[in-house]
Amino acid sequence: MESNCQKLDLINTGAFPKLFLDYISKKTSLEDFYGNFPDLDGFKNQLNSASFSVEKRTVLVDTLKKQYKDLTNIPDIDLLLDPRTFTVTTGHQLNIFTGPLYIIYKIVCIINLSKSLKKAFPEYNFVPVYWMATEDHDFEEISYFNLFGQKHVWETEQRGAVGRMHPGELRSILDVLREKPAIFENAYLNSHCLADAVRHYMHELFGAEGLISIDADDRNLKSLFKEVIKDDLFKHSAVKTVTEVSGKLDGLGYKTQIHPREINFFYLDEGIRERIERQGDQWKVVNSPLGFTEAEILNLIENEPEKFSPNVVLRPLFQETILPNLAYIGGPSEVPYWLQLKGVFDHYKTNFPILMPRNFALIVNAGLYKKAEKLGVAIDELFDDEVSLRKRFVERNSENSLSLAFEIDEISEVFRRIALKAQAIDQTLKPAVDAENAKFSNALENLEKKLKKAEERHFETSVTQLLNLREKLFPGGGLQERKENLLNFYLNDPQFLEKLLNAFDPLDFRFNILYV
Repeated sequence: MESNCQKLDLINTGAFPKLFLDYISKKTSLEDFYGNFPDLDGFKNQLNSASFSVEKRTVLVDTLKKQYKDLTNIPDIDLLLDPRTFTVTTGHQLNIFTGPLYIIYKIVCIINLSKSLKKAFPEYNFVPVYWMATEDHDFEEISYFNLFGQKHVWETEQRGAVGRMHPGELRSILDVLREKPAIFENAYLNSHCLADAVRHYMHELFGAEGLISIDADDRNLKSLFKEVIKDDLFKHSAVKTVTEVSGKLDGLGYKTQIHPREINFFYLDEGIRERIERQGDQWKVVNSPLGFTEAEILNLIENEPEKFSPNVVLRPLFQETILPNLAYIGGPSEVPYWLQLKGVFDHYKTNFPILMPRNFALIVNAGLYKKAEKLGVAIDELFDDEVSLRKRFVERNSENSLSLAFEIDEISEVFRRIALKAQAIDQTLKPAVDAENAKFSNALENLEKKLKKAEERHFETSVTQLLNLREKLFPGGGLQERKENLLNFYLNDPQFLEKLLNAFDPLDFRFNILYV
């Protein structure tokens, strides 16, 4: 079977939260929570209002050149000095061996978006940027990946920002992998920190497509954020604005995801990333003996801004402060929490980027497609829950009538006539008649369930095959892209990334079922 792509409306997958779906369907009640919508008209408006200083472009380019100095065939970083050049960005944690498949989808999406925007606005340049979450300290989140049904875990005693960790310990995982592309071996065993290793393999995978990976754990980049650091530590503006916007979203019936603190920065140093709290006239680093007076904290902001790491509330603002960015591409959790942050951007007079959903996909190989064909089930039906899927399969394939709806209707009609007679004699008898009607209807519904259960046993082998197929495509009952790893597909199909690049349309927000 040739590679092709089937599109499915996201709402029909049952896999996405209401706020996310309402946003991409342009629900008018959400218009105050973002700027321009992610379509070509929105990008045109964003370009007309976009501006980025020469000073910031220079700092950005100098930083990226240092970070890319050990790599070859790098993209044209100097292009970012051009005032007509803008970025489109996605970000994620540094999951080992690229982590879940959807991280790759994010990268493919920004690459294809850059190409689409270049076609639509040829007078501008567009650079896809992967924001590496190097300062994140949730090691457990990045420490494992699943390959061919086996979970591989990085065991370490290292602590603090994951981007600073030494990846040499991953040799123990590399040694047990029967197949592994050399790019991961080279990246992990020849890099002094995880941030460099991830940049290395992302460059090998996508550098030819113009991808640039940025590590914002940098003194010069943090220097551009000094005023925000100072404002948050002393005036706590973010907590006020986010709380207000979140309250409005809550009032519309949406569940908000992020909760601001009075201070939204961590203290970052070797082996440590801990929250900063104001305690009286001191700024304390929790879970440590560290504390600073007002004079000391101001001196630290001025001379060592790299020791301040923004949390989820201010990281997006930091990103938009140091990048000439037009859009942020995220998943069904990211886009909703960015909607809580527009007030922060307004307060700090920073352009709010276009929020754009990433591409979503289910990969179906020829073997699984043939199994679905043999069972007579369409792949998009497998998005249903197990109970519904089993029920529909049996009803479709059974030669017997399993529904008692006709009989239930007939019984109800008999009781309707009885009720008329009863009411003519005594109005108070109607509830008793209705109760008997309900009793008989329930009895028939229970009989119907038993009929279907009995028939299911006749299809036990086929139903087992059906549920096994569903488990293959929806491991653990969830989306494939959240469980499976790139190598599950890339090792067997070296053209896999090219197929994704060819199949995905970044401006089409439907779910992709990709047959390969």
